[in-house]
Amino acid sequence: MKSKPFALLICSFLLFSGLSQAQNVIRQVPCTNDVMMRQADSVKEIMSRQGFVVVKEASMTMESEYEMPVIVPLNEGSWYQFVFIGDISSKLCEVRMYDWNEKQVAYEKKMWGDVDGNVISFSYIPKFSEYHMMKPVQVNKRKKNELCGYVMLLKKVQQ
Repeated sequence: MKSKPFALLICSFLLFSGLSQAQNVIRQVPCTNDVMMRQADSVKEIMSRQGFVVVKEASMTMESEYEMPVIVPLNEGSWYQFVFIGDISSKLCEVRMYDWNEKQVAYEKKMWGDVDGNVISFSYIPKFSEYHMMKPVQVNKRKKNELCGYVMLLKKVQQ
């Protein structure tokens, strides 16, 4: 008889602890920025002429100084181009990319005075077919919240 109330207590505890953990999930919320969209369209046009197609793209609302993880599956030997466009007023934009074993495989940083300071673009050819995580971040002293960021993953299809 004593085991039923105890089991009910344990089940209730597990249910409510799971609900409290679910509130800590980071959600990617899209954003709109006309200047950024024009930059993204220009990058897509240039990359298309070089034989790349867009595999994934998304706009996302970011917070200054906080990384926004983006997880993508990459295939061994394929040539990818990763592009991140940050807010034009951010003083720093950087992207770190990690493989499945959490080894950093790429790092790019742009500062506010650079010619293309809010656009980071780099090529990557994975050695294994596995998920990779990109972590873009931007630092903006004027806008702490509601920063817009845009990510694109392109793949080379023509030689």
